[in-house]
Amino acid sequence: MAKVNIGGQAVIEGVMMKGRGVYAVSVRKSDGTITTDIKKSTSIMDQIKLLRWPILRGVAVFIESLVLGVKTLTFSAELYGEEDPEEKPSAFEIWLENKLGEKGEKIIMGITMAISFIFAIALFMVLPMLISRLFKQYVTSSFAQNIIEGAIRILIFLIYMKLISKMKDIQRTFQYHGAEHKTINCLEIDQELTVENVKECSRLHKSCGTSFLFIVMIVSILVFTLFTTQILWQRTLIRIFMVPIIAGLSYEFIRWARLSPNNKLADFLSKPGMWLQKEFTTIEPDDMQIQVAIEAVKGVLKHEPIDK
Repeated sequence: MAKVNIGGQAVIEGVMMKGRGVYAVSVRKSDGTITTDIKKSTSIMDQIKLLRWPILRGVAVFIESLVLGVKTLTFSAELYGEEDPEEKPSAFEIWLENKLGEKGEKIIMGITMAISFIFAIALFMVLPMLISRLFKQYVTSSFAQNIIEGAIRILIFLIYMKLISKMKDIQRTFQYHGAEHKTINCLEIDQELTVENVKECSRLHKSCGTSFLFIVMIVSILVFTLFTTQILWQRTLIRIFMVPIIAGLSYEFIRWARLSPNNKLADFLSKPGMWLQKEFTTIEPDDMQIQVAIEAVKGVLKHEPIDK
């Protein structure tokens, strides 16, 4: 198996692939052509060596992935829709560009990330805690309360994934997600990157972001059982401030699972995340979507050939 250090994500009508020092975004534009944008990428871990330590590296990767994810999603949306003559910038966008120039885009990106992060914390951390409080009069054990909270958190997550998977635009994104996985799997078994070879590969992958999110749900149950306070504001703050630690621990598991391809324990513990991918977040792509994913990988490989 080839040593592949490439990960990625689906974007609007395209795929982003990232290597150690570059990332490539390939998008199929409305005229049917594929455009690939390749940019250098510097990790904060290269500047701050402390962040290479276990758990801390997971926090760094988590934050960097959020930033790059929003950036590439925005880029792909703009690229895909740039040929629409009827689409005009809003008055706010014009004002922001006139006042702040290029900084305006970064500000919008920062606001988008902040809103997304707050929404995720509220929906998947705070809301399950508040709902679990309804069982307080029946369940006095803090440990049992945390288990109930964790079960509610997983249920909310599954309902959320089920609802968004019904949206047509999201379904196309999930097809590109499948194309991304298939292409990386093709690389990992050292096969030539052709549409035919990629089609034969699995659309599931152990180190997928979906698996990461599910592991976050499980790890949060284990971490929160260490805190027994019943004071509402303290429980809320704990859930907010422990998110980076939970993300770091979850990253270590995903990293271990990816580096242990023949480990039966890793395979067993990865099954829930793989099931989520199969049922919700990946759909079999068509040939044209696979072509886009292949172009994104080739964009990275031009600068970072894989180790064999």
